[in-house]
Amino acid sequence: MPMKTVTLRFRLKHLLAISVAACLMPNFVQAQEDKEKMTPIASPAQPDAIELGTGPLPGATAQESWHRQYGSLFARNVTVATLTPFLPDPAKASGAAIIVAPGGGFRTLSMDNEGYDVARALAAKGIAAFVIKYRLRQTPAGMPAFEKSMQEMFSGAARAPLPAANNAATDLAPQLADSTAAFRLIRSRAAQWHVDPDRIGMIGFSAGAMLTMATTLATTDAKPAFIGNIYGPLGSMTVPQDAPPMFAAIAADDPLFGDRDFKLIDDWRAAKRPVEFHLYERGGHGFGMYPKATTSTGWFDAFVRWLDMHGMLKPASK
Repeated sequence: MPMKTVTLRFRLKHLLAISVAACLMPNFVQAQEDKEKMTPIASPAQPDAIELGTGPLPGATAQESWHRQYGSLFARNVTVATLTPFLPDPAKASGAAIIVAPGGGFRTLSMDNEGYDVARALAAKGIAAFVIKYRLRQTPAGMPAFEKSMQEMFSGAARAPLPAANNAATDLAPQLADSTAAFRLIRSRAAQWHVDPDRIGMIGFSAGAMLTMATTLATTDAKPAFIGNIYGPLGSMTVPQDAPPMFAAIAADDPLFGDRDFKLIDDWRAAKRPVEFHLYERGGHGFGMYPKATTSTGWFDAFVRWLDMHGMLKPASK
């Protein structure tokens, strides 16, 4: 897959420690205090999931497994990437589409809160939504060992510094192959799914936001029409003159990225590209579609209004 050499302000090995806490729970403090255990479950039926054809994860030994926590489903040890469509009622369909990338530090995926729930809500607004289950870094197969590895990661996540810039095209090669294949698949079936191939965007949460940014800035053929960065890092990146419109949202009390700089917003503006930024007073990290008594819960309605402003809730003009 062709890649541009693009420097992004993160190094994946550090972000595993920084971002994984976000999507495993509503906020970081709760991660330390909540006694609710991860409950292993049988892998759910996924009859609509379509393999992306990027092959098995090289060197993988642990098999994909699922668990439940906080009333939500999580997948880990994903070795084969898939895409699950959530298509709108044809009477409401606008023709626009969006790939939804859950987060989880590239070690797990918050499939409900940052995947299926988001996709269903978007489909209800007339947007064709596609949840990408991208390949992940391997974790211990047994749940006790996995929980221990997460606890060790949590202990240093809040104070882990953001590292020097690095090349995401190398660090995220399997995940970028998956996201690019997702764009390719949707465009190849655009007529079948009643999707406008020029109006396909991407939204990601935490690690999924990192993947969204890398897909936008470090690949040559995905070319998302618009993007959403939901509580991902917002440090400075090189923004091309043809960068798509971006919607970004984060809470000021986000213990992972809320006290970092937000120079990416300035970079987007300096490139004279459309950007909307919501800094919520409270909400923690990983709020996703969880109902919370904070204004961060309003991010989805704000995002839909933004999509409407950009004409994505109406059929394209002929």
